[in-house]
Amino acid sequence: TSWSQPPLCFTQPSPSFRVVGGGHGNEAAGEMVAEVKRQFSKVDSKGKTLLTGSTELKPDSKTCIQISTQASIREMVAPACLVILSPLAAGTFFGVQAVFGLLTGSLGSSVQLAISMSNSGGAWDNCKKYIKNGFSEDVELRYTKNPQTEEEKKAAPKAKEAHDAAVQGDTVGDPFKDTSGPALNIVMKLQAIVSLVFAAYFAAINRGHGLIFVQ
Repeated sequence: TSWSQPPLCFTQPSPSFRVVGGGHGNEAAGEMVAEVKRQFSKVDSKGKTLLTGSTELKPDSKTCIQISTQASIREMVAPACLVILSPLAAGTFFGVQAVFGLLTGSLGSSVQLAISMSNSGGAWDNCKKYIKNGFSEDVELRYTKNPQTEEEKKAAPKAKEAHDAAVQGDTVGDPFKDTSGPALNIVMKLQAIVSLVFAAYFAAINRGHGLIFVQ
């Protein structure tokens, strides 16, 4: 069963990644922008808006929080079911030994992937800061909005390309190190807890051999 764990290990973080960078995350971002525009466009009795100092209108943060929360919960139903039901299915149909293999594979694969995501996500994030804040000695990797010297003006197009590429990388890096990577910790713990709670149930099915046991 251990060899089957890497696909599960990679499948579980992908919905959490989509919440931040795609799927329902994009829909939620669009809804959030529309809601903010709606609030900013409202005019009070004096003809003022939130942006022009209205004292009558108040920001409706509750609606924005609700949009974000509903999108995240909707996207995380599938991975939650995957983590909870996988040890139940393994123990019910294949027995206690299959649960052992599932937990071993989950621990080994998830730790490696979580470390990889944390390191690579941090590297992407630091790369953007490295270029944007001008730490590089290479002028083509020092992005400035208003180049001053002739050298900076000449290198500006390439510096902007490097900056844009780093920003795109950071779009992937932030979910890696802040969302999908840490989520693998929940995978390991939740699978272990579910297996422990149902241990007696697994042992009671055909003496721990599961429903699909051929002597």
